[in-house]
Amino acid sequence: MNQAVISCLHANLPAVEAVLKDIELQGITNITCLGDLVGYGPQPNEVIELIRDKEIPTCQGCWDEDVVDGLDACDCSYPSQLAEKRGHFAHQWTTDKLTTENKDYLANLPYSIRKDKCLFVHGSPNSQHEYLLPDMDAFAALERVENARAEILFCGHTHQPYIRELADGSIAVKIKNAVPKDTQEKEIQLPMRRIVNAGSVGEPRHGGTKATYVVYNDVTNEVKIREVEYDIELTCKAIIDAGLPPIFAWRLKNGFEFAEQAEDASHVCER
Repeated sequence: MNQAVISCLHANLPAVEAVLKDIELQGITNITCLGDLVGYGPQPNEVIELIRDKEIPTCQGCWDEDVVDGLDACDCSYPSQLAEKRGHFAHQWTTDKLTTENKDYLANLPYSIRKDKCLFVHGSPNSQHEYLLPDMDAFAALERVENARAEILFCGHTHQPYIRELADGSIAVKIKNAVPKDTQEKEIQLPMRRIVNAGSVGEPRHGGTKATYVVYNDVTNEVKIREVEYDIELTCKAIIDAGLPPIFAWRLKNGFEFAEQAEDASHVCER
């Protein structure tokens, strides 16, 4: 049976509507969302209410957490101080726009969702803010999946879709017995594990402008990344009309991850 996994909607209603339509056209009714319903985009209430109306099971993303708990939980980094200021502005704008009911909805989202051998999280099993990048150390990646007691770990947060197979993995351990100098070494062989990143519906950062999500078949274990076109101009106009930084629209329209080069390469957001 096919099921869809979406992530990082970021208050981009036209993109969300286009992706949900694409999922519907494939006859898929089982959908899981990995969070970040809000942030950066101009339609936070509309996106939340659409997900609520369709009763789509959803994890809590880092933006969903931050607009409820404040910025203290954020472990992110920005490419510059200018970008960080814009992030702060978008956070406050979103917080001010959200209804009390929708804030309560975000506050009560689960950290993770488990379905049989699959675990669904926003960032990683450790934190909504941890990036599981496609080139992270293989042992660390395997540890994240194995420690979560899952065969397939679905995540988002990076806005970059990928499928990573971790085959022929092993963990070496040393066991020290009560007898002095009696230490045994054991190697535990692990079966294949996979990390699947759904990318981003509302703010793609994979080098293109199309919204991305993944389709997973729980019978064949096949995973496919899908890209969907949507009316970017409509979202860009809404960003400008809402009074959000115009560079958000420029970045979205061009499919860029950052809006400028880091003028301070050492700068890291700490809050």
